[in-house]
Amino acid sequence: MQKAAQLIQRSGRTVLSDTATAELAGLRTPTCADAAALTKHVDLILVFGGDGTMLRVAREIGGSRTPLLGINLGALGFLTDIPSSDLAQALRQLWAGDFVLESRALLEAAGNAQDRYIHTCALNDFVVSRGIISRLIELEVSVDREILTRYRCDGLIVSSPTGSTAYSLAAGGAVVHPTAEVFTLTPICPHTLSNRSVIVSLTSTIEVKVISEKLEIVLSADGQPEGQLSAGDVITIRRSRHSVRLVHLAGTSFFETLRRKLSWSGSNVMAKRA
Repeated sequence: MQKAAQLIQRSGRTVLSDTATAELAGLRTPTCADAAALTKHVDLILVFGGDGTMLRVAREIGGSRTPLLGINLGALGFLTDIPSSDLAQALRQLWAGDFVLESRALLEAAGNAQDRYIHTCALNDFVVSRGIISRLIELEVSVDREILTRYRCDGLIVSSPTGSTAYSLAAGGAVVHPTAEVFTLTPICPHTLSNRSVIVSLTSTIEVKVISEKLEIVLSADGQPEGQLSAGDVITIRRSRHSVRLVHLAGTSFFETLRRKLSWSGSNVMAKRA
């Protein structure tokens, strides 16, 4: 982060930081309280870390027009797609305007959780799952007020297109292009083998009703617990009116990232001559 600050200052641009990051990295720059406050004063936010850090910042600034660029300090990183070793070159491309902006949809969830009202957002996914007791939970899921099914499972993932390569993928869900206008509903370890991941329109309204009694059931947003649910609680999930903007350097692509991050490889089939 200190290297990034030096490179930005040498280019004649001004560096600002949120307070926590400045203290952590020892930056001597003007600060703002948090990422949301930064958006009012900067043209771009650099996020250093892994996808978890990007998710947190995206939720903090949701609805802002200030774009994010992720610098990967972790291992996988679908959202933080610039390796820290390529930082100098990445900044040169930015100054040259050699990039594209991509809008990513946020999701929102609302409803009662044990008599407490919850209203929160996520970039990747919402998950309704069992707690520490290893027992199946039962959830009734409706799409646009029409019952889809009742799941008996360890949980249910409702993911955005961005989140298709996260928990949903690990649970057997499809890979979805991040600009596709769809939700992915993926059950976690369903008791019925015919239960598969379901794709519905991003304009849909999804309702998840808890059927199970006397079990610990948790709602999480991008991996962060939001509250415990009880029998009869209904969580409504829909596309948020807010979004976030991500910066991608020219020459990068989602499919190239998939091949590289997931170590996809093909094979050549040679036709034998007669």
